[in-house]
Amino acid sequence: MAKIEQILALEQIENDIFRGIATETLLPRTFGGQVAGQALVSAVRTVDPAFGVHSLHGYFLRPGNPTMQIVYLVDRIRDGRSFCTRRVTAVQDGKAIFTMSASFHVRDEGIEHQDTMPRVPAPEELPDPETVVDDAALLWAKKEWAEWDFRFVPRDRMDSSSRMAAQQQLWFKSREILPDDPVFHVCTLAYMSDMTLLGSASVGHDDERTQGASLDHAMWFLRPFRADDWLLYDQTSPSAGLGRALTQGRIFDRNGNMVAAVVQEGLTRYLRES
Repeated sequence: MAKIEQILALEQIENDIFRGIATETLLPRTFGGQVAGQALVSAVRTVDPAFGVHSLHGYFLRPGNPTMQIVYLVDRIRDGRSFCTRRVTAVQDGKAIFTMSASFHVRDEGIEHQDTMPRVPAPEELPDPETVVDDAALLWAKKEWAEWDFRFVPRDRMDSSSRMAAQQQLWFKSREILPDDPVFHVCTLAYMSDMTLLGSASVGHDDERTQGASLDHAMWFLRPFRADDWLLYDQTSPSAGLGRALTQGRIFDRNGNMVAAVVQEGLTRYLRES
């Protein structure tokens, strides 16, 4: 499997046009996080470094072909003094497979507050997937994303509420040290944020066979972080119906700082018999 540095190293083929590599995968379609991460890199390449990424909003329009490279077309929507905006269209075989708006902001000063991080076991207290041999989902994830370390919090040790319909929590990080560039870590988290999130909708539906796919993905970057340090992904699914599920995620660093927030809707319709 390709390393994240290779996945996010886009080739510039013309002004505001970039190309991302095809990567080996066990999935039948291109991983959504790969498309979102590469699209964000292409947008970043057209923005003054004084502006940092603060949000992205994307729609997955068609399944990507994992054996084909993806071309990213960037539109420079607005360049202001405090904010700038880019729109990115990801194209394969002449068709749009993903579209994204990304917003950038220079740092300002203002009020500060945040939710408290849930009380959960430290990642070192949870099993390393490298040692797990009897969990099919973890074994699959270990093959697909071998360079990432996932530590799922058992349900009986989660800081949860009976008011929540479905919830899961996990620690995750890169197993290898990543480059120091803060923007690289932002784009890496955009890639990683699509992992496991839709799975939170399946909590409590263990016996149901469903077809899952990301439909849209929104993300806000709130504070600095490193993707090679432990991050807690607190995931909930407040609603599922009509073959779709809404999922939400709050991402905290190990010191309890809330560094990002994610909202995604995904396909969760019953698997149709062939």
